[in-house]
Amino acid sequence: MSRVPPTRTVRPVRSLLFCPGDRPDALRDGYASGADAIVIDLEEPRTPFPERERERARAVAADFVASVRATGTTGTIGTTGADGPAAVTGAGGPLVFARVQSPSTGQTLKDLRAVMGVDGILVPKVEGPPDIHAADALLAGMEVEAGMTMGTTWIYPILETAQALRLAYEIATASPRVTYLGGAVSRFGDIHQALGYRWTAEGRETLFLRSKVLIDARAAGIRYPISGMWGGARDDEAGLRAWCTELRDLGYYGMMLGDATHIPVVHEHFTPSAGELAYWRDLDRLAAAAEASGEGPIIYGDANQGEGHVVHLAHVGSARQNLEWAAGLGLGPPPG
Repeated sequence: MSRVPPTRTVRPVRSLLFCPGDRPDALRDGYASGADAIVIDLEEPRTPFPERERERARAVAADFVASVRATGTTGTIGTTGADGPAAVTGAGGPLVFARVQSPSTGQTLKDLRAVMGVDGILVPKVEGPPDIHAADALLAGMEVEAGMTMGTTWIYPILETAQALRLAYEIATASPRVTYLGGAVSRFGDIHQALGYRWTAEGRETLFLRSKVLIDARAAGIRYPISGMWGGARDDEAGLRAWCTELRDLGYYGMMLGDATHIPVVHEHFTPSAGELAYWRDLDRLAAAAEASGEGPIIYGDANQGEGHVVHLAHVGSARQNLEWAAGLGLGPPPG
């Protein structure tokens, strides 16, 4: 199965900022916040959220999407070409997603009509592959209706039920539209209801689910898994930093956010350091020279360095994969 529609290029997302879909000011501010991606929240930007307010929020979201497309400056929202509007990822601005109501509600189509042209949709309350199949079918119909190339709108399932956490791999492979995925985390929300844990700043209660989902996502071909939010106090920078460090150490490339003031710290932790970049570039350079000359072995550093002293193909592959990640963040050209 092709993991990514051929017309799209996946880029790393360090910060996925949720913005209430019923507030034009919040959408504008979120778009200008420096986040790698924003989410127009149409599922539950606030509580209560009656249908009359949903209708107003859809109008607000539609105006926002149209205004971003009309600027033509970011390349993120769909632009019109020979094949009609198509979502095209560019480097000039944040990716734009919309969290719509789950297909199980029967209300998804109403939300989609307001936001077609976004890079992708977040599907909440997922329980299994059928939810993804339904979202895929609805998107296909809406893309045809909007004159878009079929398959260009991504799906990002939100794993917040016990069933979804257990079936993360099957959900990730349910459609080639599924491009981003990760272990959503909540202090006292849907996942708490599903699992019954008590939140701690250390996060031990969610370590298994974050690790399990990460493995499932990578096994399914998800290149840049994204984790859930930090549940601590907004001004607890030390706690946020510890959370980011653990997520990156596990293998996550970014996280969801509800507070734009956290973006600089989050980006710092999910961006390769100068030392890491230098190491990866050295391995790539030494390997390229050895491949050209046919001579080896490749030696790097001192003998006390351990595994990395004698460089093997796996080390080179890891370095080049990480350099591709860095290139996706605009930190230099890809390897080779």
